[in-house]
Amino acid sequence: MQFQDQRVWITGASSGIGEALALAFHQAGAKVVLSARREDELNRVQERCGGELNARVLPLDVSQADVLAEKAQTALCMFGGLDILVLNAGISQRALTRDTDSAVYRRLLEVNFFGPETMARAVLPFMLAQKRGHFVVISSIAGKFGVPLRSGYSASKFALHGFFEAMRAEEGRNGISVTMVCPGYIRTEISVSALKGDGSRHAKVDPQLERGMPVEECARHILAGVSRKKQEITVGAPSEKFLVYAKRFFPGLLAKMMARGV
Repeated sequence: MQFQDQRVWITGASSGIGEALALAFHQAGAKVVLSARREDELNRVQERCGGELNARVLPLDVSQADVLAEKAQTALCMFGGLDILVLNAGISQRALTRDTDSAVYRRLLEVNFFGPETMARAVLPFMLAQKRGHFVVISSIAGKFGVPLRSGYSASKFALHGFFEAMRAEEGRNGISVTMVCPGYIRTEISVSALKGDGSRHAKVDPQLERGMPVEECARHILAGVSRKKQEITVGAPSEKFLVYAKRFFPGLLAKMMARGV
């Protein structure tokens, strides 16, 4: 994995997969820009990455679209440019469709789709000018098929695939790479901040996540795929990867499996 002196901007870098990726890129020799809402947690991650020489902190909320272009310019200046943008920040859902308020769906799309879309378009001109750049988009296995209690979350991840696959087709000849990452159950606290139907927090860790893959292992898989510029990476247990293949080859079987999960 060749990331020595690569300049990497990571959103959602204050915890979970984002933090693990920051450490993995740092250990591989990259310079990292760390973004999330919680500046105190970003400072902690910065110290784990060796301090300001190797990691810079840029707090932001990806749902605040009006400031993202300005934040992108700041990120580009921190290490004199950008080679890889990791779009990891996101929020999940735990609610039946019939019980979910429309404001919750809008919030999920603002964070999970419109934020990454705005950031990607803000840095794309710079990457095109230097004739190279790599977008690493953290989607989900739930972005490959609809998952019960996650209708809005799945929809937002489906949107990421459509947008970034189109960008890849448009700009691949111009040196732009796109890697879609589809994690399954990874041992994070994403379910704690997941939105219930009324917009309140789920406020607990799901048992499947507690038994999930460690974030450090997930980050290793992602870096290995990014180093090979893979178009898509599925990260998870064999049983979780099977669901992706079932969607393609046995959609009726998968539909029955998903219905049993409600």
